[in-house]
This record gives sequence, structure tokens and C-alpha cells, in this order.
Amino acid sequence: MTDAYVRTTTAMGTVVTAHVVGRSASGADRESSTMRALDWFERVERTCSRFDPESELMRLTQQAGEAVRVSDVLFEIVRFALAVAEESNGAFDPTLGHTLAAAGFDREFRTGRVVPPRTVDDASDYHVIHIDEDEKTVMLDRPVSLDLGGIAKGFAVDLAARELLENGFHNFVIDAGGDLYVAGHNANDEPWSVGIRHPRAENEIIETLRLSDVAICTSGDYERVASTSPAGIAHHLVDPRTRHAASELASVTVIAPGAMTADALSTAVFVLGPVDGIRLLRRQKVDGVAYTTSLERYSTDQ
Repeated sequence: MTDAYVRTTTAMGTVVTAHVVGRSASGADRESSTMRALDWFERVERTCSRFDPESELMRLTQQAGEAVRVSDVLFEIVRFALAVAEESNGAFDPTLGHTLAAAGFDREFRTGRVVPPRTVDDASDYHVIHIDEDEKTVMLDRPVSLDLGGIAKGFAVDLAARELLENGFHNFVIDAGGDLYVAGHNANDEPWSVGIRHPRAENEIIETLRLSDVAICTSGDYERVASTSPAGIAHHLVDPRTRHAASELASVTVIAPGAMTADALSTAVFVLGPVDGIRLLRRQKVDGVAYTTSLERYSTDQ
């Protein structure tokens, strides 16, 4: 059995844990490398939070009609969000900020402070966002409240994993509240065991996977429920095309090379439903499993 180092922080609305097994082959310090890895969550949150009026994302939303040069972090997240929106025919859409806030998902998780959207536009879709790959600029056709929560946390997981890998650590887990990257083996020199939460039985596992060197992200209708949600929005996984909560699925787990991909696709699949959602995963050549509200199982290996 190999020794392990565990470090936990709170960021992006969840508890983030790094579990690092063994030492670095390059001699890098395990504690400082792990702390730098976890720092990525705070950096991405400062950039992309819709709950911080001073975040780069919030400043961008106030500059409609202008081509704004943004940071590499924000540009990559917006670029990828638009790609997934196109591929999913709008089932994934980053312009849902106003809808989510109106449904009660408007509180900063640390303080409980209500952060209302700065715009009143609830009719936009991702076509109002334009990017310039060469200039690294983002332009919004009109003021719109962006929500990048369905992708930014996965990107932070990827950055944290890269930090550890580049410092010579090859056996670890980064766990950000359902968004994970598992590298190498656990302390028993076995692939990591990842349990999928039972969507209808608290503290129970419906399925267990043995995985290495992949990201795993789960979206479930049990994760975030706002007490003030209006009729039609019982949880945060909203269908952008109807502005109502997606209702066919209870849980979606996606396994992909990176967590940003798995994070965004798990949201898109949840909205698309079991049949179209699994088709999307197969087109993207990633694995996944979905459970309907009646616990019928769909997967890419069927």
C-alpha cells in the first residue's frame, strides 16, 4: 500500500478534494503541487462566476456590442461552450443566467447573498455570442446574463489535473462535487473505484465503475433545488429551448478524456433525454450512462 496525501478546499459552490498517491518521480513537493492544483478552482471562479459582480464574466456582460479581449481561461471556456451548444443543437446553452436566477438559483454559496442578474433579457440564445479565435475576443450582440457553471468547474478540474501531471504525479483523484479526474491507480495499485449516486435513494450507489486516466462527471436532478423556483423549474438542469427543467432523466454520467468535455456533455445529455443524449455521446466517441426518472438504464455500450 502506498502513502497518500489529501487536501480539501471549498470553491465553485462545492467541496473540492485532491487525493494524491505516492511521490513525484521528478522530486516535486507533493503538498505545494497539490495546493497549486487546487488554486485553479479559485482562479477559474474569479474569472467565470456570475455571483461576483467584479468577475471577468460579469464585466463582459456589461460590454454588449463590443469585441472584448478576454483572458485565456474565459476565452477557452466560452469557445468550448459554443462548440457544445452547436453540436447539441442548443441543448447546452450558456445564456441561461437570467432564467436560472429567476428560478431561485441566485445565491452566492458562501454567504447566501442574493445576486440578481444585471440584465432583463430572458429570450437570448447562444447565437448572440461571437468569438474571434485570432484576436481572442468575445462579443455579445446585446446584454445577456451568462452562466458557465455547466462547464467552468470541469475546466478547473482539467487545469488541476494538468498541474499535478506536469509535476510528475501520476496517481491521484481530483473530486469537485461530482466532477472528477482519476489518474493512474489508487493506494492499493488498482484502478480507482467511482460510484454513481443513486438518484432516488440518498447515500446509496446505483453503479460502480473502475477507471484510470479519465474524467467522470455526473449531472442529476437531485443536485441543486431552489426553494423559490416557479412552476416548471424544479432543478437547475433547464432545457434552454423551453426554459423549463428537463424531465426525462434523473441522472447522467459521462466518461471522457477531460472534465470540461464530460461536464458540458452530461448537461447536454440530461436535456436531450436518453435516446438523443446517448446518440450525442456516441457521435463524440465518449462513454456514458443515463438513468431515467423510473430508473431505466441507457448507456453507450448497449
